[in-house]
Amino acid sequence: MAGIYLHIPFCKQACYYCDFHFSTNQKYVNEMTEALCTELKLQNDYLQQEPINTIYFGGGTPSLLSKEHLKHVLDIIKANYRISKSPEITLEANPDDLTFDKLKSLYDLGINRLSIGIQSFNQEVLGFLNRAHNHEQALSCFQNARKAGFDNISIDLIYAIPADSHDNWQHDLDQALALKPEHISSYSLTIEPKTTFGNWLRKGNMPAIDEEFSASQFEILTERLTQAGYEQYEVSNFCKPGYYSRHNSGYWKQEKYLGIGPSAHSYDGVNRRFNISHNPKYMQALLESKIPYEEDILTAEDKINEYLLTTLRTKWGADLEKIKKEWKYDITSEHHAYLEQLFIKNYAVIEDNHLRLTRSGLLLADKISSDLFKV
Repeated sequence: MAGIYLHIPFCKQACYYCDFHFSTNQKYVNEMTEALCTELKLQNDYLQQEPINTIYFGGGTPSLLSKEHLKHVLDIIKANYRISKSPEITLEANPDDLTFDKLKSLYDLGINRLSIGIQSFNQEVLGFLNRAHNHEQALSCFQNARKAGFDNISIDLIYAIPADSHDNWQHDLDQALALKPEHISSYSLTIEPKTTFGNWLRKGNMPAIDEEFSASQFEILTERLTQAGYEQYEVSNFCKPGYYSRHNSGYWKQEKYLGIGPSAHSYDGVNRRFNISHNPKYMQALLESKIPYEEDILTAEDKINEYLLTTLRTKWGADLEKIKKEWKYDITSEHHAYLEQLFIKNYAVIEDNHLRLTRSGLLLADKISSDLFKV
């Protein structure tokens, strides 16, 4: 099975923390949609006719696209790829775009999973982040999605916001749990250099992220959500039983995927491709039936290290036998003393020949995986 990711590079306004590729100029939405469809046709052999199990509209803000644009893209996918019998089709959306009529049209198109960028239910925090929606829209869009028929909804939340408090975070979680979404993704705020927050930090107008504060809010998050019956199946992702993101899990399990659109990445099981992050150049190249990408040739060490970096973030963990068989790398021998320390500190366990991190270990997932890298 494989997945298709489509990057929709448009937003109404720039959130102060976001460093994804996007433009607030929506003048060329029609041309971009045609470019995406052209790339889909040109790339139809990239996945070697593997059945498509997931389709994911990300961005940017895919909910800015009209029903006609989305239908056109989906029709091109269906005409050029083998689709599995029950694909997961996800669309990322902002609350201010989600009127009932919009949601009903999305549902009627066959989109069966929403990922709503709520981020916070606190009006002051939303203003600080420069989100386009307000508290009321955060609640009403979810209720409208239920009325429209959606029974698989994920919401995004951000924590570790400077000047925020544990009380506010608890209130956000109260609001989120009251909605009973099937899935919650929650990430610590990070301050990237080429963002408004990055500029503020550089000028001394904003404090750096307090790592202890972030860790304590992460612990509140995991405690509250697991108590409410959500499974933490990846460091930042929680779901009710059976509702994990099939698309994102494909990334973490190193499955093949095709990325369509400017800045989109692809992986064919061997190497990675990266489309250029420039809307006009991307569209011009596709007008000439060219795919503007660079390719990263992965070494055996790259593949081992990427596998560790992604799988150790998940409940499934790293398959030690797979690593040994495919890449001739015996982690238990190479890192025996280090692993013993992880076990003593209750950061990790080995079960069914899989190395898995405990809840405490997940806080250190990136460090632990990099310590196990083959260099």
